[in-house]
Amino acid sequence: MPKDNLQVLNALDGAKTQWYHFTAIIIAGMGFFTDAYDLFCISLVTKLLGRIYYHKAGSSTPGSLPSNVAAAVNGVAFCGTLTGQLFFGWLGDKLGRKRVYGITLLLMVICSLASGLSFGRHPNDVMATLCFFRFWLGFGIGGDYPLSATIMSEYANKKTRGAFIAAVFAMQGFGILAGGMVAIIVSGAFKAQYPSPPYFKNPNGSTVPEADYVWRIILMFGAVPALLTYYWRMKMPETARYTALVAKDAKQAAADMSKVLQVDLEEERQLEKPGEKRGNDFGLFTTKFLSKHGLHLLGTASTWFLLDIAFYSQNLFQKDIFSAIGWIPKAKTMNALEEVYSIARAQTLIALFSTVPGYWFTVALIDKMGRFRIQLMGFFFMTLFMFALAIPYHHWTLPNNRIGFVIMYSLTFFFSNFGPNATTFVVPAEIFPARLRSTCHGISAASGKAGAMVGAFGFLYAADAIGVQKSLIILGVISFLGMLFTFLVPESKGKSLEEMSGEVKQENGNQTQGGRQSNTEIRIA
Repeated sequence: MPKDNLQVLNALDGAKTQWYHFTAIIIAGMGFFTDAYDLFCISLVTKLLGRIYYHKAGSSTPGSLPSNVAAAVNGVAFCGTLTGQLFFGWLGDKLGRKRVYGITLLLMVICSLASGLSFGRHPNDVMATLCFFRFWLGFGIGGDYPLSATIMSEYANKKTRGAFIAAVFAMQGFGILAGGMVAIIVSGAFKAQYPSPPYFKNPNGSTVPEADYVWRIILMFGAVPALLTYYWRMKMPETARYTALVAKDAKQAAADMSKVLQVDLEEERQLEKPGEKRGNDFGLFTTKFLSKHGLHLLGTASTWFLLDIAFYSQNLFQKDIFSAIGWIPKAKTMNALEEVYSIARAQTLIALFSTVPGYWFTVALIDKMGRFRIQLMGFFFMTLFMFALAIPYHHWTLPNNRIGFVIMYSLTFFFSNFGPNATTFVVPAEIFPARLRSTCHGISAASGKAGAMVGAFGFLYAADAIGVQKSLIILGVISFLGMLFTFLVPESKGKSLEEMSGEVKQENGNQTQGGRQSNTEIRIA
């Protein structure tokens, strides 16, 4: 790395780990807690929605939603998320990270509450209003991806930057876990208060009227953690890297950084005026960006796309897979609330023993192993376990082998999280220039959500049309392709953001950043 870097950025790269770093992880991470809770809790209540609003007398599969309704309910939030990632990613580079950061959280709070208040005279009306609010919920969630990743990467020092960004993303695991636990508590409480017979004994009586409150409470609870951190999110200053590199105001960057980190900066002079154009201010749609970062963007976008096809297919439809192998009792043997309880318990166990540990293995090892190795390893083991489940699929459906299936299935979750699910989030926040960092992260994340939509819509129809076994084989092939595209992604371990993006140069022994000279004395506390 050039020795004569802009000193305010050197301060960030060399600053010791401090309390504010952990505060930022909680503030940014709580958004991801809410993101995961809201995106995945819908899979816990879709069967209940089917029993309440689409009950068919004499049906042997209670709780089944019509295919078009199921696809809309499961996938509409992803459509909003994709749109939000592109829009807020671009806006974060234009207006600054801080100015739009609170908008995304507020949108999540309002739409989480509104989702639980979905209304209508007919079932399709209720589903339509639910989908409307979940689209805008996804829009807010989408903005959180590029903004949280970029903010954390720009606050972190280069030694532990990967762990800090991964820790923000790891809050997603706790969100998935919380979704299952809230569903267990709510459905358990209502089940005890309003007992009802199983479906095969009394199809109409197996779903009590009060069950309509259960799915609403579960969806609305997602607003609570986001609301608790809104004030602190509004108090965060703009990142020093955005102020110094994009707004070109090193003096303000030093002042902002001094407020939250234990560093002492003295700004002597700054020769570049704020707003002044520099020679290396190339845009996203330029040949220079294409030559310097085109393959990197292809790598981050393609790997995230392929990963999310597999990851969201597994998460959203694990209840169907567990039912198929008999780990969850058949729907007709349970009443509506017992089914919610059983599905939530299964998801909670998977989250507790594979999803959450996988995230935190990444946090612990990402700055030791590096992003590339973890991502390659994760895709490799996802491929391996998918094929190990799919090829002898009949073997795993036998009663004596179901526990083995659950263990193998859990390992695919573990290695997706101790692997590409974390690294695809981390890397785009590190390798692109500051003025395009949020935009490029948004594009990469939007590619992921396009993959999630393929998983949400495609797997739904594939499982019905070709069966679970062939669907798992397809997911194994997709994971293998992810492993190949990983070779387009550079390693960023131990390097500064400016070194990765090529923003800082050394000219004539003077410290320069894209043509600006700055003298800043710094003492790191």
